Amino acid sequence: MKPQRDQLETLAAVVDAGTFDAAAARLGVTPSAVSQRIKALEHELGRVLVVRGKPIRATGSGEPLVRLARQLALLEHDAAGQLGLESATSFTVPIAVNADSMATWLLPALAAVCAEHAITVDLHRDDQEHTADLLASGVVMAAVTSRAAPVPGCTSTPLGSMTYRPVATPAFAARWFPAGVDAGSLAVAPFVEFDRKDDLQRRYVRSVAGEASPPRHYVPASADFAQAVMLGLGWGMLPDAQSDAARADGRIVDLDRRAAVTVDLHWQQWNLRSDLLDAVAASVLAAARAHLA
Repeated sequence: MKPQRDQLETLAAVVDAGTFDAAAARLGVTPSAVSQRIKALEHELGRVLVVRGKPIRATGSGEPLVRLARQLALLEHDAAGQLGLESATSFTVPIAVNADSMATWLLPALAAVCAEHAITVDLHRDDQEHTADLLASGVVMAAVTSRAAPVPGCTSTPLGSMTYRPVATPAFAARWFPAGVDAGSLAVAPFVEFDRKDDLQRRYVRSVAGEASPPRHYVPASADFAQAVMLGLGWGMLPDAQSDAARADGRIVDLDRRAAVTVDLHWQQWNLRSDLLDAVAASVLAAARAHLA
């Protein structure tokens, strides 16, 4: 297998951009040239590499090639830096991260390393139990994940843990849980959920009220999720880093201190010697040591 460099670059651009037209604009070529490169690579390998939908995505056969394209680009960037050559374009590091880490401790670390190395980041937000899948598929180079076992071809380093507790406003707690949390009250009290992958609240409900299905609000943004809880839309599981101040000034109260859920986080990245990727990891690990338990 000897795919040409421009074919790999085009494949990654198509997957990133989602369409042939957008990839063509990014590469400065025609959509026809993009299509021809992808078809030529598929013909050479005898495999379909992308699903031509909206957006276009890599197939199982295409994912290793997307990962290869990103690794080559990273190594080229590192080599240029070691030779004292300036890159014509800014290098982008794609990272998968859970929303709560992005909202509480990660962004300052990334801002620092981006300023020092003149790079950009492409953050892919997903639940911490699913971010490693983006790393395995080659979509990202690194991930904040709850998965400890390294993704094949990657390293895994513990970051620390985030602790979540069920909280609500005092008024909400007085209305829905006047005698404290029990199966009956938890079965009917509305709660706030981040998205369909977020199961922290549902796990707590099941632990107390079995298969009850109380009403829920979906608020798919971390800061807005916390704000929804603090406005009394429902109760929710908030991380200590995001709720300690509101707890201290009385805007929210704990519903059940025994129900704390600790989520261990790990930094996984390609097992590839790269000065740039190592610099990103060092900044992230330093921030994690300062903010996570």
